[in-house]
Amino acid sequence: MEIEFNGFSGYELKHSKEVDDEITRIGPGTKAGEYLRRYWHPIYISSELTDLPVAIKILGEELVLFRDKSKRLGLVHKQCPHRQASLEFGICQTHGISCCYHGWHFDVDGTILDVPGQSEHTQEIIKEKVQLGAYPTHEFKGLIFAYLGPKEKRPEFPMYDSLNFDDMEMVPYKAPFDCNWLQVLDAIVDPIHTAFLHSNMSRQQFSEGFGEVGQIEFVERDSWILGCNTRRVGDNVWFRINEVILPNFTQAGAAFAADGTKQLLYGRSSFTRWVVPIDDERTICYAWANFGERGDPHKYNTPEGPELIEQGEIFDRPYEERQRFPADREACEGMGPINIHKNENLVASDQGVAMMRQRIREQIRSLADGKEPYKVTDLKESPIPTYGGDSVLNIPKNDDNEDSFFSKLAKEFIKIQFEVDSKTEEERIKIVSDKLIEIQSRESS
Repeated sequence: MEIEFNGFSGYELKHSKEVDDEITRIGPGTKAGEYLRRYWHPIYISSELTDLPVAIKILGEELVLFRDKSKRLGLVHKQCPHRQASLEFGICQTHGISCCYHGWHFDVDGTILDVPGQSEHTQEIIKEKVQLGAYPTHEFKGLIFAYLGPKEKRPEFPMYDSLNFDDMEMVPYKAPFDCNWLQVLDAIVDPIHTAFLHSNMSRQQFSEGFGEVGQIEFVERDSWILGCNTRRVGDNVWFRINEVILPNFTQAGAAFAADGTKQLLYGRSSFTRWVVPIDDERTICYAWANFGERGDPHKYNTPEGPELIEQGEIFDRPYEERQRFPADREACEGMGPINIHKNENLVASDQGVAMMRQRIREQIRSLADGKEPYKVTDLKESPIPTYGGDSVLNIPKNDDNEDSFFSKLAKEFIKIQFEVDSKTEEERIKIVSDKLIEIQSRESS
């Protein structure tokens, strides 16, 4: 039936209920789930793990995380293989964990160490035939990571350059969302939303400069998808790069340090963040908030600071306040538990969203065809270069229509960063800063 677009068409407009299972469903055995299981993901904040086991859910799997009395981490299937009692009530031992129900004792890799109450012969048979599912872990700067894929395919832990910037204080935090992982990830390749959600629709959540829509240039390169939003703020031109490294690593510029009003050369991201699916309808971001000259000001290093950096508002707010001053949580969760992509009407500024979804789909299908997906540890030497951040140059306006000018500058800025991939961080800072000064001088003359 053809619909006449003259208002009050609620009855005529029929919406799809078909979920894009290929890229949204992440449980064991699903296509996207198998893809995500080829990578390391943060799963917990180290300081929140006490001497007691904790039940967690990651990628649709019910698991138990613990630290034994030898300070080793264990991440195991929740149910004991004997009678399926939950190991969240297990007893942490010097080595491994024991089930509270019958005392079966497991090491951190899931092997059985002891089966009390059974003969030696029976114990040997059980040890040969039974094992508790377990996954490898890696602890780094206050975050606990896990790899949930085939053990023979386990990749090297990716050491990004931004994990070791000099004079940067990295504070672990988490941000929960009650919706599918892709809804949260989409936002990072949708730079234009900051001009509306965070600026012009309710209250100014970051700086006034974020309210400028600007011009957006998207670039994809191997596992990287970059969106450079170029804005004018007075006599300044502000470059802000949002970054996704597939499948779910994200960075952007500063939340509060950069506002476009003063010169800034090669500032970096205020957060270093992974968007991790809990299950199909819940997501948790684990990240570091970065404080220092190239990140955000130290005055935001407060209990609520990382949440403000994450989305401009704290997460736990009264419903009325969330309605009056919505932020990323409200925008993402408001799409429903799993956004129905067929009901969207994408436009030119959504190019990054379409680009990222397509690249994820290609990687999922490549894996299903027996090929390994992109891994940054195979593409680049450590430290792996990243690009999220801000730079602000003093370039007065000389043309009423600046879109093509901004596009040219954005491409040049990104190219400069790509050219210094193999340099040390000290060399990169000098080369990029010098070239930015050259651009400023050239375009201001």
